[in-house]
Amino acid sequence: MNRIITIGREFGSGGRELGRRLAEALKAAYYDREIVAEIAKRTSLSEEYVHQIVEHRPIVAFPIHVGRSFYPMLNPVWDQGQAVYQEQHSIIREMAGKSDCVIVGRCADYILRDEKPFRIFVYADMESRVARCRERGEDAGRLEGGETMTDKELRRRIAEVDKNRAKYYEFYTGQAWGERLNYDLCLNTTSVDLGKTAAAIARLFE
Repeated sequence: MNRIITIGREFGSGGRELGRRLAEALKAAYYDREIVAEIAKRTSLSEEYVHQIVEHRPIVAFPIHVGRSFYPMLNPVWDQGQAVYQEQHSIIREMAGKSDCVIVGRCADYILRDEKPFRIFVYADMESRVARCRERGEDAGRLEGGETMTDKELRRRIAEVDKNRAKYYEFYTGQAWGERLNYDLCLNTTSVDLGKTAAAIARLFE
C-alpha cells in the first residue's frame, strides 16, 4: 500500500509549503493545484472557475456524499459543483493509487479514509498568517483592482477563505474542518521553521 499524507490547512498557515517540503524529503509525489488542473481538463471548465468552486462554500445547506441518491435539481451551478467534486474524488483516488504522495486540501483525508492516510492539519495565529501572505505576495493580499489590502482587510479575507473551506469540507464530509479528532497531527506553525518541521515529520516515516 502506498504511503499517503493529507494536509488540511488554514489559509496563510504555510500548509502548502510544508506539504511540498515534506514530499521532497520523502521523495513522494506532491499534489495540490495539479488536482485543479486535472479537473479543468476533464470537465472543460477553466482552472480559475474550478478553483472558485473548490474554495467556496456550496450553494445549498444540506450534505450530499458520493454515492448517495438525491432528487435532481434544475440548477446548472449546483450541477457543475457536483460534477467538479465527483471528478475531484476520482482524481484524488487515482493519484493516491500511483505512488507515495502528499495531497494538500480538497477533502483528501475524507476521500481516502479507507486507505488510512496520515492526516495533518496546519494552523497558525492570525498575525503570522498575515505576515506569510505578505511575504509570498498571495492573491488574497490584493483587491480586485490590484491595490494592496490593509492588514484589517487581509485579516477579513483570510477569515473568509477559512470559513468557505470549512463549509465546503463539512458539506461533502459531514465532519468538522479542523476538528482535532479527525487528524493524526495538528501543527501550529506560528513560530516554526517549515523546512525543519517537514524534516522532523519525515523522520516519523523512516
